[in-house]
Parts: sequence; structure tokens; C-alpha cells
Amino acid sequence: MTTQTLDHIVHLTPPGTVQETAQQFRRLGFSVIDGGVHADGLTANSLVILGDHAYLELIAFTNPPEAYPPSSRSRRQRESHKWASREPGWIDYAFLGNGFLTAPNRISDIINGRAEGSLYHNEVPGGRTRPDGEVLEWVISSPVNHNSVLPFFCGDVTDRLLRVPTLPDSNSRHPCDALGVAYIRLLTAESSFASVSKDVSVVVDGEPFSHTQMEAKWKLSALNSQRRPILILSTPLDPEEAIFVSKNPVPGIYEVGFWVGADGKKGTIDTPFAKIVWVPQV
Repeated sequence: MTTQTLDHIVHLTPPGTVQETAQQFRRLGFSVIDGGVHADGLTANSLVILGDHAYLELIAFTNPPEAYPPSSRSRRQRESHKWASREPGWIDYAFLGNGFLTAPNRISDIINGRAEGSLYHNEVPGGRTRPDGEVLEWVISSPVNHNSVLPFFCGDVTDRLLRVPTLPDSNSRHPCDALGVAYIRLLTAESSFASVSKDVSVVVDGEPFSHTQMEAKWKLSALNSQRRPILILSTPLDPEEAIFVSKNPVPGIYEVGFWVGADGKKGTIDTPFAKIVWVPQV
């Protein structure tokens, strides 16, 4: 199977703010639907489903760490969560996995075989209960380095349509006229650019179609569009971006671009904690 299909992009906000963030994204011109609480009870989300059937996961922890009893199992789980120390904003992105938990067909087997090493952990089960009571199950493949800018993989065990309700079509229509993901732009320090670029090529199983000493671009696959999203890895190009890298020593998502139609929004805007660029579809 391909290991380059964009599934979703994760946007984190402070604990307990899922509904508030949903309203903020509605004011930005997105249609937002309730997601539910994850199986571990630590996080909850809302979803923005796009016309290319990728989606934005608006996620927040349900409670701050201090809400759990000291030394309790729930406190340890909350404090050790892979996103526990991340600042709000675009924090992660996922490619579509295949749902296998056992070798030899797991995503981790496929990618680690290419890398001739361990880029990805063995798969673990995940899930979420929707507000209507529907229980969803999936399999997660995560990078070994939790500070990596590599994507994680989400492979459905239950039908993806339950996790990402693209029907009715109105779920993926937005007042801002967003049609799909145009690009995800990652920023990294110059010192790590070469090694990160190499690892991304292993994951997507292909060299970048554009490459300089400061920027590399890969074409990803879309689930429901012939227009392919682009993954961009870049070193800082201006002082603002240099500040972003200095404040985020871990490579991270600097901005996300969205295709918009002729009547769509223009320019650049900010979510509560991150940057969006509207890209006219021509």
C-alpha cells in the first residue's frame, strides 16, 4: 500500500477548550462537527472535514495534569502523553494506515524495512467514542522519536466513514470555500534539514520533486481529489520563521495551506494558535 496518503492534521488547544475552539474555527469559515472522547479519556476532539476527505482534528486534553491524583495511573498517562508538552497550534499530522496490528504487513514493518532500521514503533490500538455512542477503533503507527516531524499513521479497524463522516456532503462544505489541503509546511533548523529530509523520503517512498539546500517538497496522495497536497520541509526563510524555530527546537508545522475556490478567502489568517494560508485554486 502507499504510505503517503494524507489523513488528517492535528491542532491542539488548551485543556477543556474543544467546544470553544470549534466555535473559533466556525468563525474562521469552517464547518465543524463534534468528534467525541478518545478511548483513554485524556483527550477530546472536533473535526473539520475537507472536500479531499482529509480533515483537521481540533483536539484538547480533557483536563490539566493536576486534575488527576498525584502518582495515580491516570496522572502518569496524562503526563507521559506524546502531546503533553506541546504548545498549542499545529502539532502533528497523520497519513492513512492499513489497520494491521501484527507482522509482516504493519506500516512499521514496511517503513522500517525501507529504512533498514527502526523509524517506527510497533503498532498500538486506538479508538474513540462518538457523541452518538458509536465506538471507533483504529491502529496507530508512531515514529520512534516522539520529537520527530515524521507523520504518524492511523489505520482504521472500523469503517473510516465512521471516524470521518464525509456523508452527507454538507459535512465537507465550508463558508470559507476551503476545498482541501494545498500544503503542510514544516520548519526545521539548518543542522537537521538533511537528516529529516532523508527520513521523510523513506516514509513517502520517494525523493522530493523539488530540492534545494533550504527546502524540499514531496507530493502526497489525496483520498478524494486529483489535486495532490504538498509536504514542504524548509529551513527559516525570514526572521519570523527563525523565531519559530528558536522557540520550537523540535521540527514542527509552521503553517497549513488550503485550496479555496474563486469566492474563497484570501491571504493569511491565524487560528487561535497557528497560521493558515488560503491558496486560490486555478
